[in-house]
Amino acid sequence: GGAEIPCAKGGSRPLKWSRLSDWNRTWYTDNPDFTQCFQNTVLVWLPCLYLWICAPIYLMYLRSHDRGYICMSHINKARTAVGLLLWIICWSDVFFSFWERSHSSSVPAPVHLVSPTLLGFTMLLATFLIQYERMKGVQSSGVMLIYWLLALLCATVTFRSKIFQALDQPSTVCVWRYTTFYIYYALLLASLLLSCLTDQPPLFSEAIKDSNPCPEPGANFLSRITFWWITRMMVTGYRRPLEEKDLWSLNSEDRSHTVVPQLVCHWNTECQKVKRSGKMLYSPKKAMHSEGKEGRAVEESEILIVKAQKTKESSLFWALCRTFGPYFFISCLYKIIQDVLMFVGPEILRLLIRFVNNSSAPYWHGYFYAALLFICTCVQSLILQKYFHVCFVSGMRLRTAIIGAVYRKALVISSAARRTSTVGEMVNLMSVDAQRFMDLITYINMIWSAPLQVVLALYFLWQNLGPSVLAGVAVMVLMVPINAVIAMKTKTYQVAQMKSKDNRIKLMNEMLNGIKVLKLYAWELAFKDKVSKIRESELRVLKKTAYLGAMSSFTWICAPFLVALSTFTVYVLIDEKNVLDAQKAFVSLALFNILRFPLNMLPMVISSMVQASVSLKRLRVFLSHEELQEDGVNYTFPLSSLLSALLGEMDKLEGTVAVKGSVAYVPQQAWIQNATLKDNIMFGQERRQTWYQRVVEACALQPDLEILPAGDDTEIGEKGVNLSGGQKQRVSLARAVYCDRAVYLLDDPLSAVDAHVGKHIFEQVVGPQGLLKNKTRVLVTHGLSYLPQTDLILVMVEGEITEMGSYQHLMATEGAFAEFQRTYAAVDHNNDDGKMFLNKELSNSSSSVSKLCQKNEEDKVLGEKAKQPEVGKLTEPDKASTGLVKLSVFGSYLKAIGVILSCISLLLFLTQNLVSLFSNYWLSLWTDDPVVNGTQPNRLMRLGVYGALGLSQGVSVFGYSLSTSIGGILASRCLHQSMLYDVLRSPMSFFERTPSGNLVNRFAKEMDTIDTVIPSIIKMFMGSMFNVMGSCIIILIATPLVAIIIPVLGLLYFFVQRFYVASSRQLKRLESVSRSPIYTHFNETLLGTSVIRAFGEQERFIRESDQCVDHNQKAYYPSIVANRWLAVRLEFVGNCIVSFAALFAVIARESLSPGIMGLSISYALQLTSSLTWLVRMSSEVETNIVAVERVKEYSDTEKEAEWTHEPSSLPTGWPTEGCIEIRGLGLRYRHDLDLAIRNITIKIHQGEKVGIVGRTGAGKSSLTLALFRIIEASEGQIFIDGVDIAQLGLHELRSRITIIPQDPVLFSGSLRMNLDPFESFSDEEVWRSLEYSHLKSFVSGLPNKLSHECSEGGENLSVGQRQLLCLARALLRKTKILVLDEATAAVDMETDNLIQSTIRSQFEDCTVLTIAHRLNTIMDYTRVLVLDKGEMAEFDSPSNLLAQRGAFYKMAKDAGLV
Repeated sequence: GGAEIPCAKGGSRPLKWSRLSDWNRTWYTDNPDFTQCFQNTVLVWLPCLYLWICAPIYLMYLRSHDRGYICMSHINKARTAVGLLLWIICWSDVFFSFWERSHSSSVPAPVHLVSPTLLGFTMLLATFLIQYERMKGVQSSGVMLIYWLLALLCATVTFRSKIFQALDQPSTVCVWRYTTFYIYYALLLASLLLSCLTDQPPLFSEAIKDSNPCPEPGANFLSRITFWWITRMMVTGYRRPLEEKDLWSLNSEDRSHTVVPQLVCHWNTECQKVKRSGKMLYSPKKAMHSEGKEGRAVEESEILIVKAQKTKESSLFWALCRTFGPYFFISCLYKIIQDVLMFVGPEILRLLIRFVNNSSAPYWHGYFYAALLFICTCVQSLILQKYFHVCFVSGMRLRTAIIGAVYRKALVISSAARRTSTVGEMVNLMSVDAQRFMDLITYINMIWSAPLQVVLALYFLWQNLGPSVLAGVAVMVLMVPINAVIAMKTKTYQVAQMKSKDNRIKLMNEMLNGIKVLKLYAWELAFKDKVSKIRESELRVLKKTAYLGAMSSFTWICAPFLVALSTFTVYVLIDEKNVLDAQKAFVSLALFNILRFPLNMLPMVISSMVQASVSLKRLRVFLSHEELQEDGVNYTFPLSSLLSALLGEMDKLEGTVAVKGSVAYVPQQAWIQNATLKDNIMFGQERRQTWYQRVVEACALQPDLEILPAGDDTEIGEKGVNLSGGQKQRVSLARAVYCDRAVYLLDDPLSAVDAHVGKHIFEQVVGPQGLLKNKTRVLVTHGLSYLPQTDLILVMVEGEITEMGSYQHLMATEGAFAEFQRTYAAVDHNNDDGKMFLNKELSNSSSSVSKLCQKNEEDKVLGEKAKQPEVGKLTEPDKASTGLVKLSVFGSYLKAIGVILSCISLLLFLTQNLVSLFSNYWLSLWTDDPVVNGTQPNRLMRLGVYGALGLSQGVSVFGYSLSTSIGGILASRCLHQSMLYDVLRSPMSFFERTPSGNLVNRFAKEMDTIDTVIPSIIKMFMGSMFNVMGSCIIILIATPLVAIIIPVLGLLYFFVQRFYVASSRQLKRLESVSRSPIYTHFNETLLGTSVIRAFGEQERFIRESDQCVDHNQKAYYPSIVANRWLAVRLEFVGNCIVSFAALFAVIARESLSPGIMGLSISYALQLTSSLTWLVRMSSEVETNIVAVERVKEYSDTEKEAEWTHEPSSLPTGWPTEGCIEIRGLGLRYRHDLDLAIRNITIKIHQGEKVGIVGRTGAGKSSLTLALFRIIEASEGQIFIDGVDIAQLGLHELRSRITIIPQDPVLFSGSLRMNLDPFESFSDEEVWRSLEYSHLKSFVSGLPNKLSHECSEGGENLSVGQRQLLCLARALLRKTKILVLDEATAAVDMETDNLIQSTIRSQFEDCTVLTIAHRLNTIMDYTRVLVLDKGEMAEFDSPSNLLAQRGAFYKMAKDAGLV
């Protein structure tokens, strides 16, 4: 090869730059080529350099991320073989050079030795990496793929020039080097293709065990960067709506069990640090010598000092950084590359305009620029999407971690902390605050990236326009404080809105929990007004936020324009000679457009950070709450509190409590999970059939199992809605017994059950011969009959233990106990004859609306039932609607906004965009103005018009921003009101079927979406739609040839978008449906924390919660990937449009003016982002409008009868007498079930007192529900004072008869509100009712008297006090008919007597119906109605019934009354 141009002569000077590059040869020519020297050095060394730099970092990464071992496969063998062959080829080249030295006269250049040697070593490294990756379980490697691609590209240049050389100068060809080079080239191609394939999964990987693994880990590198691996799911979603089973399992690094413990661990370290530094700060010298008591004292005083001073708080932020920082850091690297690539566009635009102006430049320059533009924009797209992917995955993990941490904390916080954090607040921490973090993480990099982009843009602008850029900078700097003020203001509003929202959700939660009471008292309207009042204050804040939003939109949309205007003005006016030509104007415009994004994002990020910091603080406060002390307490509370103390649930003031052995606990108010009856009893223990059977029988549940539709597989609704009070108590007891613990704490488990059932349970379970005879049992009870059989009795009076000892001992000491016993023993006869009662005699009354089913005794074969568990289904899970969002949903939203307002907004949008287009077109006309004597003559006129256009643009922006926000608020007010009304108008059966989580989700999450998200999304959607249309119009005007391409790309675009929306919408629905169970489960857990803790079942509940979250993220993860999938494809379409615009501009450069071309390409450069944004927004509009759909959902469900009839047909003061006549009454719970009550005909006269008795499921409660029309009669009528109640409005009926319900429900608010929500009575009347209900002394003793705040569910009052408050409510209303529904179940003897005497004295002229529990309370009633299996068995005075020796006599005998 003597004729080749060698790199050096005799090796004296290795490289001369002139030899390396020869511009005439490479650039200013129609047939470009690189010099030989360049080809042999730079092109060979570049890929080698890349691999040697990457290898050490990559090897370290592989060492720490071991995924398992992959067996040798054909692909791997092929890769290794090709690598070795390449190595052999390189070495053969080296040997050939040595051979050439010894055999040839002319010495070859050293480069022929250096390059192949370097290449050979690099190939060895590549082969080593291929094997190392296999051992570390990498299925497809990006590092290697990029290397092969680089090598191939560099070799292609040489390949082309070698062919030209062989054609032009055949004599110079060296056959050996040519042959080796072509083999080398072929092998490189093979390597590249092999590295595109993916290897088999590693041994023992999760994917093999998984039924539906995520294809991501096994996808190859190309598929990963283009997100091709999700296509399969997208195709499925396009063919049919996606379902639960189509979702992939989460990758293990995204699951709760990996993510949550990391955060919890880091947070605990932070807390430890603070504790340590706290000690260090305040106690420099510890008392070393004083041991024992004094030591203890020193410690405690130190701690007091620590408390007193402002302690340093543990930093939750730092814990989050340490958990998610390392993975998130990758996104920063992507972002930097992407930021730099952004500025390639304007640079290429500058070169293109120069190319059009310079007619002598060869044509291939233009094509080269167009191609370069395409490649750069594509690389930028891929990197940007990868960046977003990392951000979104981080956000997802963050949400998982926060929910997990909040849940774990909620299980251990002390009761004092429970009072400061309401359920509503905790649910908000999980839903809203966790969401805030997710939203922030996507943008947080803008904090450093935005300033970087601004600096780069300014640098390029300075290059272009010189110092006049400073004018533009000044405008920007002025904008910042204005927006900062707006952001700060928005923050304060934000906090206020969150507060209102917390209160509203809390109130809604309580209303839904106590909905039955609201209906029975006809209080819906009062509470509707309470909610509406909170809602109005929330909307007032939203309106203020909307004004601010319009201000900031105005400043930000006009900012780039003002910057451009001020810069151009200064540029033109500084100097006559400054001519604004196309290159200056449009490159500057392209840069200003780049500036627009960081400047728009900064305030958004700042406000997002502000919101997140509020959330961060709320979270930190919650996670720093006191936890329960392991040993409990001294307190000033009645009986039940003693047990809470033993469980460590109360705050210890002094003393210690020690419980040895495992504990089981039965609370006074049974806590029932929404699960099957069997699961409620087994409570996570393994199934022991015989023991289970014994427990069920001992707890008297056998008869209930026979009544329930699917036996013990019947699903129990939330809070046990379809069980009666007694059944709930017995299930709760059975759970404790089944768990088989050492210590049993029983909080009055016998209160809600009938006397003889109570007796049975005491003998079978608690008593000396019961199942628990070898355990320690602590029983709180009001039933005196059980006392003789106990070992030790503690008598408590006002929170103090007054006496203790055995029964005999206490009776002998003649203290308060003995006296008490003598007073009430007469009442509580059932300890006379210790008879044993058979199971079938058990009875218990049921108080729920939805007894699922009463089938006849005959078909109650348990075996049959077990086969059809679906009979036992009760709650309906949230269903995902499928298919397109109906147009009617959009219609109803627009209707809610108002037609006129909608039209005005549209017009303003249109104006703004037309003005904007015209102002840029005007600019292009200006730049094409001819230059006369080095200046443009009518530049001032051009400048003036340009400014005026900008001003009018600003005004219309302000207008449309305001009108959409106000419209959104009007819509959201209207939708919330109608949803609230619809829910309150729903019948009781609706609330039993619908989990409260679903309803709360509607009021919290969906309303939040309608309040804040939808208006801003609609604004952005309209904006980007007009942007895209405008860009297309401009490009078409400039280069009409693009008209061929745009329709094709438009179709492609439309198809991709439809294809995507089908899956994305469904994923969004699945995600929002799987969100409800997280909150439902959380709510349930909060109600039962004391039980869960007592049984030590925290771990299992944490697992269940984690499963709920993972289940939710399973639908969320594909939806973020689908977004990326879409973005990559759309940006590709956009990049094509840009490249075609450039390409056609190059082709038509003769006929184009530089101004129009600059305009066209600067618009095309914006098009990509506008397109992506448009699809993003259009799918966001579709997915978020689902919120409207779900809010409207309840307007179509069944409703109760009308509340009031106008005009009212009732005489005033009705009912005046209180006669009740029931004729042939029959009713059923669901239309597909048998009658629960049939043909009951009775007449009750004025002022009669009637007792209603019967066994479980006899239909006692059903009768009262029919009276209140909670369930409508299927046949027959009920007349009150001769008026058929079916003809009345529900409120007219319910507000004129009174009930004291079984569960005493209170709402958070003042005592006064709980007694009289409509404020229709005077204070005197309220006090009088309190006096009669024996609460006057208690209430007067409270610091705030009537305004005393009741906590959620009235938890700061005892059950007895709550029951008395319900009595006070009845006394206030003082209607002619009073119904008592087992009202005395939860109170002790004394309170019971008080209630009975009050009822006798205060309601003597009223008709009283009592569902009796303790038969002794109704022995003096006028008549007793005995029900059996839904029919009337007997109806007569108690004495006659006893004489008849029928059903009533048997019951009285069981209760020991005869």
